[in-house]
Amino acid sequence: MFGLTDLFSSDMAIDLGTANTLVYVKGRGIILNEPSVVAYHIKNGNKQVLAVGEDAKLMLGRTPGSIEAIRPMREGVIADFDVAEAMIKHFIRKVHKRTTFTRPKIIVCVPHGATPVEKRAIRQSVLSAGARRAGLFAAPIAAAIGAGMPITDPTGSMVVDIGGGTTEVAVLSLGDIVYARSVRVGGDRMDEALINYLRRQQNLMVGEATAERIKTTIGTSRMPDNGRGASLQIRGRDLLNGVPKEIEITQAQVAEALAEPVQAICEAVMTALEATPPDLAADIVDRGVMLTGGGALLSDLDMSLREQTGLTISIADEPLNCVALGTGKALEYETQLRHVIDYDS
Repeated sequence: MFGLTDLFSSDMAIDLGTANTLVYVKGRGIILNEPSVVAYHIKNGNKQVLAVGEDAKLMLGRTPGSIEAIRPMREGVIADFDVAEAMIKHFIRKVHKRTTFTRPKIIVCVPHGATPVEKRAIRQSVLSAGARRAGLFAAPIAAAIGAGMPITDPTGSMVVDIGGGTTEVAVLSLGDIVYARSVRVGGDRMDEALINYLRRQQNLMVGEATAERIKTTIGTSRMPDNGRGASLQIRGRDLLNGVPKEIEITQAQVAEALAEPVQAICEAVMTALEATPPDLAADIVDRGVMLTGGGALLSDLDMSLREQTGLTISIADEPLNCVALGTGKALEYETQLRHVIDYDS
């Protein structure tokens, strides 16, 4: 049971991610981390939600014709407005564990590259889900704060946040963004690259869940020293005769499959360095670059970036939670960070 203080702190920060949604409640920290997946069936032209989060993720790629399991977020922004609203509403209710609650103030992080239309869709979804006020907070600032970077100092800091749908590269100084670039490459693109590689090279069709398992189990951005590395048994459908088949995939093959998305991330970092003012660039040489987001967990990605940039590359302590923790800090220290929270009022 929660105490009385918990009942009054209903304000929350949401990291509405392409792959996962994390909810931070003021004074209590991160108390929800679930996949951004919704399963529904259509009855009389209306979508009726059947499952959200973990339960819905189990249904991905396994639903009958009458049920659809989708991820309402694509590349960091809302792809399906109604389903996203239902998902946000479900998570808010789950956090509060009761049907009636005071309408919370909610701060949501958004990709730096989100268009005004995309930002309006996120704000509207949050307000429709029951928020009394919806603030938007730039994901790169949230990631840097969550990683413990001293962004309020008059020195340059570079953060690379690799999420499910986007990679955000930003240079920060004095609490705000000096330069930022958002590229639509992330964990999803890596999964797609693995699916395409297996289809082309092995004539094997696998689903998103299998691709994600390959990436998280033996995923690597560099060719193993022995030219093969660890291996994993996977199953899929043989495209030549249509029957299920099991094969072995090695780390060398995974590195080859992921070469393109990894290169796109490296190029985004190089472009940001070229566009950084000289004095801030000098600070980044001293301090190095911080990697956050789930993509930072890809084996040897820090080494690949180090080879390309010549800079020191660090991985945040809790890369998956950085954006949620940073957005939560914006909620806790709203007065100091008011200049970078967009309430549209």
